[in-house]
Amino acid sequence: MSYLQVKNVVKTFGNNKVLEDISIDFEKGEIHSIIGENGVGKSTLMKIIGGIYQADSGEVLLDGHNITMRNPVEAYAHGIGIVHQELSIAGNMTVAQNVFVNHEPVNRLGFIDWNRLYKNTEEEFRKIGANINPRVPAGTLSVGLQQMIEITKVLSKDVNILILDEPTSALSDKEIENLFRLLFDLREKGKLIIFISHKLNEITRISDKVSVLRDGTCTGTLTRENMDVQTIIRMMVGRNIDNLYPPKAKNRNGKCALRAENISRKNKFENVSFDIRYGEIAGMFGLVGAGRTECAFSIFGADKIDSGKVFFEEKEVRFPNPSQAIKAGVCYLSEDRKAIGLFVDMTVRENTIAACLKSICSPIQFIKEDKSRSITETYIEELEIHPSQCMENRLSNLSGGNQQKVLFAKWLAANPKLLIVDEPTRGVDVGAKAMIHKILRKLADSGMAVWMISSELPEILGVSDKVIVMHEGKCQAVLENDNLTEEIVMKAAFREEVEGNG
Repeated sequence: MSYLQVKNVVKTFGNNKVLEDISIDFEKGEIHSIIGENGVGKSTLMKIIGGIYQADSGEVLLDGHNITMRNPVEAYAHGIGIVHQELSIAGNMTVAQNVFVNHEPVNRLGFIDWNRLYKNTEEEFRKIGANINPRVPAGTLSVGLQQMIEITKVLSKDVNILILDEPTSALSDKEIENLFRLLFDLREKGKLIIFISHKLNEITRISDKVSVLRDGTCTGTLTRENMDVQTIIRMMVGRNIDNLYPPKAKNRNGKCALRAENISRKNKFENVSFDIRYGEIAGMFGLVGAGRTECAFSIFGADKIDSGKVFFEEKEVRFPNPSQAIKAGVCYLSEDRKAIGLFVDMTVRENTIAACLKSICSPIQFIKEDKSRSITETYIEELEIHPSQCMENRLSNLSGGNQQKVLFAKWLAANPKLLIVDEPTRGVDVGAKAMIHKILRKLADSGMAVWMISSELPEILGVSDKVIVMHEGKCQAVLENDNLTEEIVMKAAFREEVEGNG
């Protein structure tokens, strides 16, 4: 008998049947991955196992016994903990308070024992190889470090079943390696790890089993002996995806859209110079902390530049705020869609038109409803946002991947000249990833300038026409993507000598 069993589980939201007769068996001492396209029900299934949702029908069995969990507290009582894809950090609280929220160590008088709280937090971080100051406000840390706090928060409760929903989406390579070592150690101790990821290289590397979901059903479970990338993709999407990356630029003779000359921002980046031309995709790569997002933020007007010059269409500019940048034709798709990219409590339509309101308003500033619907319908169809009848749905009801597509729709609707995309495929499945790559290429081929920031080196090499390599706030190289290899880019990222430095 399997340790954890999901049997004939069905879950419906309104008229949308998300899960339909799902059955999967999980064993102790294994890493069991769940994969599928966006919106197929992966997170919903995990939330049922984690006590956040209750199934309409079917059952969850633990050691052969039917368990009913009405909330996460009851799930924790059964030894089940879940680390969500969307962060739930209390930014004004310290790191230690976030890790031990609701189960802080107390002294004999019932007050929080702060010294023991900090010591216990440091010990939990030591277990996973993280080095984070437990005394600082959690909101001051990077998204990657906040993700590590979320993972540590669950592990501190000594769970037997650990569910991880896209845990590596915001982590550096070093942090990912530390996490994987921890998961292997937990597996050796007999824990069950349920791992959700869209990164096929991670799935095939660490999984003992992979269960594939498609259209709310489980199309099968593969063991390590018979899992391979093409088989997983075929089970996910019902077809082979041979070309993850589109052909390179058709025409790179366009005029210069953006040129940065020795721009600097104290403690962020220093003397950075590069240019982006119309008709090309310029990829920016670097390790976490390299200053890529900070550089984009400053050019976009969300932060300031201390020195240096920025030229847009050969005219020197210094955008005082993002609204002025958008007005000029520069749009920025954020890596953190929840915090600064989207309005999750508003509808898909409201989010789609958020950056182009002036163009769809009447002279007396009323939104033209027909035009707003038409624009939204166009992008729902073009970007394959699911469910297809989601125009008036709150964005919070959509999967993370479909929220990412809405973020694309929002900025495409603003008709930009230069589109900055920061981690554009974070948290999306392989099919959606290939589609986003094709959209970026289509935009560049139509004459738009695209600046793509990505931590995924295969994506950088597969999509970019040239690669801007950052390291510790400095531009180490600008490399033409002509037979460019991962080794050459990584040498630049680690400040080794690279031929072709620009």
